[in-house]
Amino acid sequence: MLDKLCLILSIIGGLNWGSIGLFGFDIVAWIFGGQDALLSRIIYTAVGLASVWCISLLFRSEHSEHQVSE
Repeated sequence: MLDKLCLILSIIGGLNWGSIGLFGFDIVAWIFGGQDALLSRIIYTAVGLASVWCISLLFRSEHSEHQVSE
């Protein structure tokens, strides 16, 4: 469950960065009132932490994933 949540947050962050890179438009800042708004900073922090968590997905063996899902 945590893996999926972190993956979703990382995808949101990637889409936001893509929007910034292609169009110069920060979707999170637009929705939550600017880059310095508390909600925006919370979202940026959650996405950053989720991305750090997703690094662990690269180092897990397939065997351990099957054990958790059973």
